[in-house]
Amino acid sequence: MSAPLGRSPSMDSSRGFDSGPSRPLTRTFTTGNLQDIMDPDVVPSTLSVIAPILRVANEIEDKAPRVAYLCRFFAFDKAHRLDPYSEGRKVRQFKTALLHKLEKDDPYTVKLRTASNDAREVEKLYQEVYKTYVDLVANSGNENIDRAQLARTYQTASVLFDVLGTVSQNDIDKDVMSKAEDFQSKGELYGAYNILPLDAGGIKQAIMLLPEVMSALAAIRNTRGLEFPRAVQKTPKSDVLEWLQIMFGFQKDNVANQREHLILLLANVHIRQSSKAVANSQDSKLSDKALEDIMDRLFKNYKNWCSFLGRGHNLELPTIQQEIQQRKLLYISLFLLIWGEAANLRFMPESLCYIFHHMASELHGMVDGNVSSVTGENVKPAYGGDENSFLQKVVTPIYEVIAAEVSCNNKGTARHSAWRNYDDLNEYFWSVDCFRLGWPMRMDADFFRVSEGSLMSRQGKPAAGGKRPWIGKTNFVEERSFWHVFRSFDRMWSFFILALQAMVIIAWNGKLKDTFDQQIFKRVLSVFITSAILRLIQAIVDIILSWKAWRCMRFTTMVRYVLKIVVAAGWVIILPVSYARTYSDIAFVSNFKNLLGENGGGSSLFVTALLVYLAPDVLAFIMFLLPPLRKHIERSNSSFIRLLLWWAQPPLFIGRGMHEDWYTLFKYTSFWVLLLACKLLFSYYVEIVPLVGPTKEILQAPTGNYQWHEFFPHAKNNIGVLIALWSPIVLVYFMDTQIWYSIMSTVFGGVNGVWSRLGEVRTGF
Repeated sequence: MSAPLGRSPSMDSSRGFDSGPSRPLTRTFTTGNLQDIMDPDVVPSTLSVIAPILRVANEIEDKAPRVAYLCRFFAFDKAHRLDPYSEGRKVRQFKTALLHKLEKDDPYTVKLRTASNDAREVEKLYQEVYKTYVDLVANSGNENIDRAQLARTYQTASVLFDVLGTVSQNDIDKDVMSKAEDFQSKGELYGAYNILPLDAGGIKQAIMLLPEVMSALAAIRNTRGLEFPRAVQKTPKSDVLEWLQIMFGFQKDNVANQREHLILLLANVHIRQSSKAVANSQDSKLSDKALEDIMDRLFKNYKNWCSFLGRGHNLELPTIQQEIQQRKLLYISLFLLIWGEAANLRFMPESLCYIFHHMASELHGMVDGNVSSVTGENVKPAYGGDENSFLQKVVTPIYEVIAAEVSCNNKGTARHSAWRNYDDLNEYFWSVDCFRLGWPMRMDADFFRVSEGSLMSRQGKPAAGGKRPWIGKTNFVEERSFWHVFRSFDRMWSFFILALQAMVIIAWNGKLKDTFDQQIFKRVLSVFITSAILRLIQAIVDIILSWKAWRCMRFTTMVRYVLKIVVAAGWVIILPVSYARTYSDIAFVSNFKNLLGENGGGSSLFVTALLVYLAPDVLAFIMFLLPPLRKHIERSNSSFIRLLLWWAQPPLFIGRGMHEDWYTLFKYTSFWVLLLACKLLFSYYVEIVPLVGPTKEILQAPTGNYQWHEFFPHAKNNIGVLIALWSPIVLVYFMDTQIWYSIMSTVFGGVNGVWSRLGEVRTGF
C-alpha cells in the first residue's frame, strides 16, 4: 500500500513510493514545462494510462483545486510504478515537471480545502458528481441527452473513486460504496461505444433511427428457436451474438466489437442493394440479397479450402424459409467472432477455416437439435461454453506452438530448417492430414510437436508435445546458399547461356543472316544439349536445397523430384547421341522441313527427339498466351487436372492462378521482348563479333614453349590468352541486362509520363 496522498511530494521518492526501487529521481526542471504538464496529450506513450487522470484533474481544477492536486499526485504515483527507472522516452522529463508542479501546488491547495481532511474533500466532490450523473440518467428518455457529458461524468467518477481509495487507505464510507456500485451498474448501460450506441440511452440517437440500422439490429435480435441456458435470462436485447458467446465461450468485449461490426456491415450492404423507397421505409426488412453477398465474400476462402481438400462445407441451411436468414446470420456471426478473437492466428487463414469448419458443424447440430453418434446426447460444443473457453482452449494451444517455434529462431540467425514460421504452420492445413488433429484437438497430434530447441516455457510448463519427434516443415524449406541465385532465376540464366552459345556459333561460322544455313543451323541446334544439361543441374540443385524437407515431404512430391532427375539425365544422354548420329546427315534441314509438312520424306532422329523434348515448353507457351484458360486450369480442384499439373507444380492452396489479364500481359511481354532484343543485338555486334577474328588468329598462332612448363606441359593453343580475352566480355554480357533495363524503363516511363501529363501545371492561359 502506498503512502497517503495527503503527504507532501517533496519527500524522497523512496519514502513516497515504497513498492518501487529506492533509486532517487533526477530533479532537473525548466519552467517552460509547467504549462505542458497540464495538457494530458503530452503524456509519454508508455504512460498513456494516466492521461485520463490528468484530464479529470484539469476539469476540476477551478472547482476543487485540492482534489485536482490529489489526482495529479495519484497520476505521479502510478507513473512511477509503471516506469520506476524512467527508461521510457521523455518519461524522466515528464515526471520531473509533474513533481515540480506538485511541490508548488501542495502548500496553497491545503489552504483551499473546505473539508477536514483530503479523504472528506474527495468524498464531497464524489457526491456532487454522483448527483450530476443521476440527473443525466434520469433524463435518458430525452432524445437530446448529452451522451458526451454522461461519458465524461462517468470517467470523472471512476478516477475520483480510485483516488479516494488511495487517500483513505481503502477505508471508504458505505454510502460512497453504494453510490460506486450504482455507478458500475449504470455504466454498463451507458458505457462508451465506437459508432453505435446500442445501450438503453442511445435508442433515440439519430444513427439508431436509420432504417438500414434498425433492419440489421432487428435481424440479429431474432433469437426465435435458440435455447438459452437456464442460468442466463433472455431479454428483448438478446441477439444471436450473445447466444454464440454463451454457447462457445467467446470474450465479452470481442462480442461487443463484432456486434457493432456486423450491424454496420449489414446496414451498408443492405442500403446499397435496396431501392430508395425500401431504404426510406421505416419497416423495411433486411435484404436476403445483402446476406447472400456477405456470405459469398466472407466464406469464399473457406469454400475454396473445402473444395481443395475434397470436403463438403458445413454451411448447411434449414428447409424452413423463415429460419434461413437467422441461420445465415449465425454462420456470419460465428466466423466474425472466431476472427475477432484469433489474434495472431489471423496470419494463418486456413487454420481459421479448420476451426470454423468444426464449430459450424457444432452450430448446425445445436440449432437443429441433432444427437451425437458418440454420446447419444444433443450436440454440444467440444470446448463447452465456459467463460473465455475459446481463447483458452482453441487459440492458446495453437499460439503456444507458434511461440515455441519462434523461440528457436535465435533472433533470426538460426537456419530456416530449424523452426517453423506462420507460413509453415499454415501450410499444414493445406492437406487433408490436418483433420488428424480432430475436434477437440488432440494435443498428441503431429502439429503440436516442436523441436527440443524451440521449447518456450508457459508458466513453467513446456509447449505441448515438446518431447515427441518434430514434424518439421511441410512443403518448402529454405536453405541459405548461393545456388539460390541460379535456382530462383534459372530461366534467365539458362536463356542467357543458350543465347551466348548460339551467338558465338553464328559469329564463328558466318553472319547473322546466315543463321538458317544448313551447317550453321545444325550447329545452333546444339544449344538444346546445353539446355538439357542445365535442366539436370537445376533438378539436382532442387533436391539439394530441399533436402531438409525430405523427411516430412509427401511421397508423391519425392517421386516427382526423383523422376525429374531421371528424366533430365535421360535427355542429357538422348539428345547428344541423336545429335551425333544426325550430324553427318547432309539433308538435316530438309528433314526438319519435311517434318513440318513442307516436303515428303523421312525425319531426323534428332529432330524427333527435339520435338518431344520441347513439347512441355510448347504447351507452357500456349498456356502463357491464354491466361484465362491457364487460370481456370490451375484453380481447378479436379483430380484429373491435378494429375496433369503434378509434374509442373505441387498441389499448393495459395498461389494458384495468379496471372494477369491479356492487356497487362501484352504490355509486360512487349517490354521485355524489346529489351532483350536490344541487349542481344548489342552483345552480338559490339561484344562477340569483334572478338571472333582475334580469337581465330590467337588459336592459329604458335604456342612455343611455356616458361611454366610444369603447369602447361602439353599446351597446343593459347587457351590462357583466350580466357583472359573473353572473361570480361562474358561477365559484361551477363550483367548488362540491368543497364538495358534502366535505359528502357527510363524511356518507357518518360513517354508514359508525358502521355499521362504527369507534373503538368495547368494555368488559365
